[in-house]
Amino acid sequence: MKESDMAETGETYKGEFYCVKCKEKREAEGNVVETNGRRMAKGKCPVCGTNLNRILGKAASA
Repeated sequence: MKESDMAETGETYKGEFYCVKCKEKREAEGNVVETNGRRMAKGKCPVCGTNLNRILGKAASA
């Protein structure tokens, strides 16, 4: 999937992400993007700087 396929929603998500590099859950903040009706938060690990993703579920239909 390309970055251009993801639409910024203007929302932010603050909560727990799992860092694959640290193998730990981390508190972080990230932007919410939407693709194919699915919402996902994208952030950075505060310890190692790795990109973090968290799937939030289906977007609410308007």
